[in-house]
Amino acid sequence: MANTSTPDSSRRSERSRRAIFDAALALVGEVGYDKLTIEGIASRAGVGKQTIYRWWPSKAAVLLDAFTATVDDYDAKGLPDTGDLAADLKFVLRATADEFNDPAFQAPYRALAAAGANDEELSRIFVARLSEPGTRLYVDRLRAAQETGEVAADIDVRIAAEMLLSPFSQRWLMRTGELTYDFVDTLVDQVLRGLRPRG
Repeated sequence: MANTSTPDSSRRSERSRRAIFDAALALVGEVGYDKLTIEGIASRAGVGKQTIYRWWPSKAAVLLDAFTATVDDYDAKGLPDTGDLAADLKFVLRATADEFNDPAFQAPYRALAAAGANDEELSRIFVARLSEPGTRLYVDRLRAAQETGEVAADIDVRIAAEMLLSPFSQRWLMRTGELTYDFVDTLVDQVLRGLRPRG
């Protein structure tokens, strides 16, 4: 007997969405953001460009969704807390350096950062979905260290988190130096030197 069941449109839509994400991430690495087009993404994904425009208003929106779909769910897990703040921060920042040095990560992230510099709305979304969740994890870990006496009670832990993350991001975005384990370890040691309780 012939199968007369109705095709699952949600499954088909999810397959198309995944193909579009894969195409956007591959193409931005191959041709760069400036030459990335909706038409190119549609052709690579094997869908009509009207399918893309039905879901996203621009190539930046496609790329942002594609990229965030590949990033771990920050809210599902916090930073490690072994009782050794320096070791925990070095462990996470070393892993982050590995990620930022991966060409598959670099191309879309750099493209989104550059696009966000000229697009205020995209920048707000980028911060809300990518930057802020990660920063909150550092704030939470530093606050826990503050409660155990590893960090001085009068330290603003939000600013402390930015003291760790901003030099890391600056070095990577501006290419002022390599993201090495030595750099990460030194960054953590020097920042923590200013956060420790006095006396």
